[in-house]
Amino acid sequence: MPRVMVHNVNDDKQLRDFKDLTADAKELIKAAIEARQYAYCPYSKFKVGAAIQTGDGSIYTGCNIENGAYPAGICAERTAACKAISDGKRDFVACAVVAQQDSGFTTPCGVCRQFLAEFAMARDFPLYCAKPACPPLQVLATSIRDLLPRSFSFLGNK
Repeated sequence: MPRVMVHNVNDDKQLRDFKDLTADAKELIKAAIEARQYAYCPYSKFKVGAAIQTGDGSIYTGCNIENGAYPAGICAERTAACKAISDGKRDFVACAVVAQQDSGFTTPCGVCRQFLAEFAMARDFPLYCAKPACPPLQVLATSIRDLLPRSFSFLGNK
C-alpha cells in the first residue's frame, strides 16, 4: 500500500481499504458522497459532504453552504449534526466526511471538531474521511477524540 501524507504526517496506520470497512461505514461514506453534490460553494468551489449515523441507525446528511457574509456559512459536518439534533437525535455513533483534496484527506475544521466533540463526551465515535470517488479506494479512519483529544466542555461543571 502506498504511503499517504495526512496533515504532513506519515499516517498510514489509520488508512483502510474501503472494501474492508463494515457495511455501516460503507453506507455512511456513500451517503456523504451523495450529500456532497448539493454543496453550495460559489466562492471556494470546495464541495464537502458529511453523514452522521445515530444510535437508532438513522443517517443524517449535510453539505457545506457558503455565504457572501463568510462567517454565516456552515460546514457539512455541522449541517448534518444540526439536522439530527433538530430531529431529537443526539446519540452520534459515526460520522463520514467526503471532499476532494489532492494532498491528503479532508478532516473537520476546528469549529466542527469542537461541535462534534460535544456529542462524543460520553462515548467517542469513529470518523471516516474519504475522497468523492464511489467507492473510494482508501479511507482515513480516525475518531472525534483522536482529532480533538482535549475538547472544551461545560458539561459536568456546575
